Parts: sequence; structure tokens; C-alpha cells
Amino acid sequence: MKAIVSAKDQATPSSADETSSVRWALASLSLSVLLSSLGTSIANVALPNLAEAFDASFQQVQWIVLAYLLAITTLIVSVGRLGDIIGRRKLLMAGIFLFTVASGFCGMSPSLWLLIVARALQGLGAAMMMALTIAFVGETVPKEKTGSAIGLLGTMSAIGTALGPTLGGILITGWGWQAIFFINVPLGILALLLACRYLPDDKKAETTSRPAFDGVGTLLLALTLAAYALAMTLGRGSFGLLNLCLLLLAAVGVGIFVRAEGRVLSPLIQLTMFRNLELSASLVMSLLVSTVMMATLVVGPFYLARALGLDAAMVGFVMSVGPLVAALTATPAGRLADRFGAQRVTSIGLAGMAAGACTLSLLPTMFGIPGYLAPLVVITSSYALFQTANNTAVMRDVSPEQRGAVSGLLNLSRNLGLITGASLMGAVFSLAAAATDITTAPPEAVATGMRITFAVAAVLVVVSLALSAATTVRRC
Repeated sequence: MKAIVSAKDQATPSSADETSSVRWALASLSLSVLLSSLGTSIANVALPNLAEAFDASFQQVQWIVLAYLLAITTLIVSVGRLGDIIGRRKLLMAGIFLFTVASGFCGMSPSLWLLIVARALQGLGAAMMMALTIAFVGETVPKEKTGSAIGLLGTMSAIGTALGPTLGGILITGWGWQAIFFINVPLGILALLLACRYLPDDKKAETTSRPAFDGVGTLLLALTLAAYALAMTLGRGSFGLLNLCLLLLAAVGVGIFVRAEGRVLSPLIQLTMFRNLELSASLVMSLLVSTVMMATLVVGPFYLARALGLDAAMVGFVMSVGPLVAALTATPAGRLADRFGAQRVTSIGLAGMAAGACTLSLLPTMFGIPGYLAPLVVITSSYALFQTANNTAVMRDVSPEQRGAVSGLLNLSRNLGLITGASLMGAVFSLAAAATDITTAPPEAVATGMRITFAVAAVLVVVSLALSAATTVRRC
């Protein structure tokens, strides 16, 4: 009996140490997600200050934001795949280090173009962090806790998005625009120390069995995605000849990329993965739903300011409700996915988004701000349910050697949805309002644009819901 008690006593501290290590590992991953999302949102508020500091036009300073987003969008799949090959821990730490150093260079940049280059490097570091944090969940927590861990990462992403404008405004007011970049340095060092101490080591593999990295595929995919992203973002809402040429170039790039991937021994993306209808449906749903979410960010400010007559402070307050609700919902959504099944929670989230989009096209004109906020809360909380459950469903069953690439694809589908939504839903809004310049459109026209835009958004969510239902039926 004494020996049994002694053995039990010795096992307990070990179990406690393991639990503590998992928590600290999740803290490292959470801080990485927070930094990458903060890097996206915090720079927007500084654009007027940066235009003044560098004596530049808006079209020039917008590249400070665009360079960061382009680096993430074009390289996130590639760095995810590279992590599968050389080791996710090693590459994630390299990403945190690059992000931290590039943040310091951003703050010290003496010219606009050096700042843009530093932001591109910062975006590369953020791509590594975004792709590999979700991939690391499978190596950090038990399979039955995957949803809770992914929900936590979703919460940190929403917090970073919501915190960016407010924190950026405070830092700029107190210490100048440089502070929005320097704030990342101590946080990045902390994330790097936590990762070094608590993330599990990469599993050793035989060097003879390590696949080669697909450099040609990486270049083709990066150029294709860059062409598409630029086609959707250049012109500030007007779609001209340059946008059309870039879109055609992206379409040609897709064909060349698919052809090239079918010929290499170790492709960047295993095209056979898309024969898995559940994975393909999840990626399409993520793209469609992210397109809808972007509508709330593109259309919302104009409706609140022009149709409801709110001042800038009130518009900012109302717009902050969405990220706050998402932050509060993501972690419980992960627990629900673990308990009731990711597929079921995905469908519930999509149904909620469809209902929210329908009511958002109707209620604000009748009830003003409360009529806008109530559907917005439904949409954002349902989006948190969907995204957490959808990511959980995909990452829970993916093979370990493909986690980085699949995580990159999930992030890519979301980013492409946001980029597409900014252009597509903005165009729908302008056409529905029948206004060439939405900033001077009468309130009635803006309200009409709002109703039609979110009616279209509801249709996109219903399409996603049909995909989810078809996937469920196929599984059964």
C-alpha cells in the first residue's frame, strides 16, 4: 500500500506539470494570433498620420496596409506546407522572430517605401504565425479538446481585431505613429520565449523520407493570389481595365498552377485533397461566409453615418460591437463543438447568420440603432460558431503531415473571402444605392443599398447552409 501511494504521489506532479505546459503552450499560440490580427487592424487608424508624416497621398499610404495583407494572402499556404516539411515549431519561432524584428524596423523607417517593405516582412512573419498556430493545436491538446483550443485562438483573433483601432489611437496620441509598431516588440519577445520554452519539439523524421519543397508551385501560387488580391483592391471601388487584366491573369495562373502541381513529385498542395468533399465544402463555406462578414465592415459605416446620422465616435462604438461579440463567443463555441459535434454547430452557426442577414436588411430602417445592433450581434456570434466549428471539423481529422498546408488553406479561404467581400459587396451596395459616390448619397438611397446588400448576403449564407447539409447527408 505504501508503495502504491508513493507512486501515485509521484504521478500527480507530473500530470500537473503536463497540464501547465499545455496551458503555457496555448498562451504562446494565443499571443501569436493576437499579434498577427493586431498587425492587420492597428495600422488602419494611423493612415492619416502616416500620410502627413511622409507627405504622401492616400493611394500611397494604403500600401502600408496592402503590403501586409498581400504578404499574408500570397504566402500563407506555402509557409504552412514548409512547416509540415521542416518542422512547425522551428518555423513558427522563425515567424515570431521575423514579425518582431520587422515591427522594430517599421517604427524606425525613415521613408514611406522602407516602411512598406518592412510591413511586407512583418506580413510574412504573420503568415507563419497564422498558418502554424492552428496546425499546432493537434500536437498540443487532446483530440477531444480541439474545438476548445481553436475557439480560444478565435477569441484572440477577434480581440486583436477589436483592440487595434482603439489601442492605435491611444498610442498615436501619446507617442506618435511609431508606437503602433514598437508595441509589438516586447509582446513578440514574450511570445518567442513562451514558444521556445513550452511548444513541443518537432517530431524527428528520416532525412531520406523528407519531401522536397515545391518552389515553382509556391511562386506560381503567390503570383496568382497577388494578381487576384490586387484586382479586388486597386481602384478604391472602381473596376477598370487594370482590374480586369489582373483578374484574367489570376485565372490563367490558376490553370498553370494546377497543371504544374500535377507534374511534381512533392506538390505544394495535394490536389487529391479536394476529392474530399467535406474539406472542399468547408473551404468554400469559409470563403462565402467571410465575404458576408466583410459586408458588415464595408456597408455598416456608411449606413450608420449617412442613413442614421451618427457621428464618427458613435459609428466607431457601434462597429466595435461585432468584434467584441465574436471575442466573447469563440471560446464557448469551441466547447460546444467538442460536446455536440462540429458539423452540428457549423449548421447552427450558418442558420443564425442567414437569419441575422435577413433581419439586418429590414430592422434598421424601422428601429434605428437597436434594429442594427440586434441582427449584428446575431450575425457575429453565429459567425464565431461557424468559424470555430468549421475549423475544428477540418483540423480534427487531417493527417499530421498535412496540418500546416490545410491550416494555410483555411486561413487563405477566409482572407480571400474578406478581399472578395470588400470589392463584391461594396459594388452591390453602390449599385443598389444607385450612387456613383456613396459618401454623398441621400439617406434613402443608402438604406435601399443596405437592404439589397444584406439580402444578397443572406443568399450566400443559404448556399453555405445547403453545402453543410449536403455534407452531413453524405457523412450519414
